[in-house]
Amino acid sequence: MTSEDLRHHGDKDTAPGMLDFAVNVWLPAPPRWLHDRLAAALERLAAYPSDIDDLAARTAVAQRHGRTPDEVMVLNGSAEGFALLPNLRPALAAVVHPSFTEPEAALRTGGIPIHRVMLDGDYVLRPELVPDEADMVVIGNPTNPTSVTHPAALIRQLARPGRLIVVDEAFMDAVPGEPESLAGDPGVLVFRSLTKTWALAGLRAGYVLGDPEILAQLAVDRPQWPVGTLVLEAVAACCSPGAVAEAEETAQAVIEYRAQFVTALREAGIEVVAEPTAPFVLVRVPDGVKVREVLRDKKIAVRRGETFPGLSTEYIRLAVRPPSQVARLLNAWPVEVRA
Repeated sequence: MTSEDLRHHGDKDTAPGMLDFAVNVWLPAPPRWLHDRLAAALERLAAYPSDIDDLAARTAVAQRHGRTPDEVMVLNGSAEGFALLPNLRPALAAVVHPSFTEPEAALRTGGIPIHRVMLDGDYVLRPELVPDEADMVVIGNPTNPTSVTHPAALIRQLARPGRLIVVDEAFMDAVPGEPESLAGDPGVLVFRSLTKTWALAGLRAGYVLGDPEILAQLAVDRPQWPVGTLVLEAVAACCSPGAVAEAEETAQAVIEYRAQFVTALREAGIEVVAEPTAPFVLVRVPDGVKVREVLRDKKIAVRRGETFPGLSTEYIRLAVRPPSQVARLLNAWPVEVRA
């Protein structure tokens, strides 16, 4: 049973006052240093976002990834970048699934033909499944919701003349060392988000890395001042060396919590799908609808799986949380609904 809704996301599965395992944001609020920096930028809101602010943000991103500022475009969240993908006018876009659905939704809205590349089993990319005629390939890395990180070498195998590889790396800064990142590859279009690590979902801050000509085509119909001063400030701040080091420390802490979470789930008889590498875990249970209803009645939110192409109501995505919250989740989990 599936009920695909490409515009459904985890925020629709939670509500105020609920213990939230549905949304993959780690911190409850931005760290104090980031809060203070954004608060100081409020004094500049009477002026329009400036070219100086934009260059400062792009320069910080470029230095963080070993690129040049003209290979960076700051976005009003990665979702804005995905909405711009139809501007590239691919003849056929291959979208690797299960994955975050906004890229496919945007491409379909723009009238772009879609070929779904469906993964299963270990959910690791199989390049041979991508049709030769696809001139755009879209893949998440790490992939939402499977929590699988694909080897960069496998993604590079997709490259060929006339084909653009689009990689959604929204969760890559949650992987210690980012060993499989393609952010430094000039021939790839890489989207990054600041939402998850820095608790900025409400600010909508992200960026894309790519060839300047591709970025210019991507941005062809963007309005004036597409991102605000606070977004530019956040991007510059979160790409500074100190922030990158802090993100690495957070990633290390989260993987320890994830290991404990996975162990607890398995000991409770709940099947963990694949090998999670991101700050969330995909599980499969016999009656996911019942599990969600029972947990919701107990004020616990989880992310339904059937809106992801290739998954069904048996699948549930769970954000990694500290042990005390995991204990509350497992205590509320219906005993009769396990693997």
